[in-house]
Amino acid sequence: MIKNRRNFIKAAAATAVFPFGAASEFRPAHSKKTWPPSEGPATPKICMMCPLDADEDRIRRIKQLGVNYINISGGMSGWKEDEMRSGMEHLKKNGLTPLIRMHSVSPAIVLARPGRDADIDVFRESVRVAGACGLPTVEYNFYVDRLIEGYYETSGRGGAGVTGYDYSRAKDIPAKPEIGIHKADAIWANLKYFLDAVIPVAEKAGVRLALHPNDPVAQVAHQSDQIMANVTNWKRLITLVDHPANGITFDPGVTREMGEDPAEVCDYFASRDRINHMHYRNVTVDLPYDKYTECFIDEGQGNLFAVMQAAFKNKYSRGILPEHAHLLDYDREYASKVQNRQMDGGPASGGGGGGYTGDVFNIAFTRGLMWAVMSEEK
Repeated sequence: MIKNRRNFIKAAAATAVFPFGAASEFRPAHSKKTWPPSEGPATPKICMMCPLDADEDRIRRIKQLGVNYINISGGMSGWKEDEMRSGMEHLKKNGLTPLIRMHSVSPAIVLARPGRDADIDVFRESVRVAGACGLPTVEYNFYVDRLIEGYYETSGRGGAGVTGYDYSRAKDIPAKPEIGIHKADAIWANLKYFLDAVIPVAEKAGVRLALHPNDPVAQVAHQSDQIMANVTNWKRLITLVDHPANGITFDPGVTREMGEDPAEVCDYFASRDRINHMHYRNVTVDLPYDKYTECFIDEGQGNLFAVMQAAFKNKYSRGILPEHAHLLDYDREYASKVQNRQMDGGPASGGGGGGYTGDVFNIAFTRGLMWAVMSEEK
């Protein structure tokens, strides 16, 4: 009896320590996978903002985070082939591959005003330059007049500076006289005119376009309609010219601002190969479309793990930009003591207003989710 009780106690203790059997028999799932995973031709590619003429310090800060791809910042119009090629070669020699650059779309294009065709020619030439230099994606916006007046700085966890948005602060602001009031049908016609002119050039150049959604997502801004501020219209966009070069920048933060499920929306566009670039951030929403806070990437209502799963499921392999870094005390203090300047939370146009420390947090969180998804893939 005593012997049996001792054997029972030993067995129970072993089960408590090794609930799946003996230690030599326990194997974690997918233990034969190579670790750590790594980005490759078939995976999304984490990137950061960086100018073509980045100095050694800027490049070091990016490379120290394990980031190998960049969004080119600055120079949003009239690209020159020699300047683009020289800048891209400079970055590539230092281990950074440019994936995308934002190009402006003039009011003449959006509003069909005199000079539209000349401005479209400038855009077309920049697309040609991008292709000649090996830049795969050109990003753009299509706003009548962005309603940035609803942004404000607020406090996040631990007193960090974050950006809030409240449509009620700005909804009654009238149209600017020089812009006027514009309705959806006319804006759609102008967007179609633009795409009909540009997409053939992009196809020939081997370049894709990525239209960033209207953000903030108010349906009306300064009394004009915003056509890229809901998912129904994003879906309509990709039918205007049915070609992979006509795609979107998918942003789960913007998607959640509208009360939508970011993973479902990601799956819809990725399964059709129409996500030509991806941003990666999170929000908490009080009232869809109208009131929300750009919170830390790990605490929002959007399931970013599910978004990452959808991206991998659909073999998305372009850039993913963790953005809108929030304002942490270290960045505040560094700016004040070292750079002799003050930092705010970026409420003037959204975006968080943070610095390098905030970027580090966002990059690390995004890479953790990427590695988690890659480790569970069979």
